[in-house]
Amino acid sequence: MSHGIQLQPVPYDHPDAVKLSDQVQLEYQARYDDGEGDATYLDPGMFAPPRGLYLLAYDAQGAPVASGGWRSQDENEEGYADGDAELKRMYVIPEARGLGLARRILAALEDDARAAGRTRMVLETGDQQPEAIALYLSSGYGMSAKFGHYRFHDSSRCMTKPLRPSS
Repeated sequence: MSHGIQLQPVPYDHPDAVKLSDQVQLEYQARYDDGEGDATYLDPGMFAPPRGLYLLAYDAQGAPVASGGWRSQDENEEGYADGDAELKRMYVIPEARGLGLARRILAALEDDARAAGRTRMVLETGDQQPEAIALYLSSGYGMSAKFGHYRFHDSSRCMTKPLRPSS
């Protein structure tokens, strides 16, 4: 399964994080045929604990194979609510898919956001990412009203999940 895979918190601008972020952008461009990828503005400070967290998964050889992060959002004109944690840059390189890495990163990010006092995990994906939508649905997410940078795009799909304190 995912033996020897280590999750490591890193800054968003860490070279390995940048490498995977560039790969995910290429994949978005290919899937959505729009040449821009995800144009949402992201700053490394947005993922700095305790207001966020950025994780990379490294394989046994020390190569980065997956990423994911969350950043705090509060009520604003883009449709977020106070207490939101927004999932960004969830990505698994093609060679490492099917090992449960996305699910593992997702669970770690949810736990961290919950511990930081966030009350809802929110994410935006798209209709050309059926695997992502299936992962989130099977992890307790539901479709929601649109928010964020792509809220006016037809292909945009927004999902949310309450982060209840672990009792």
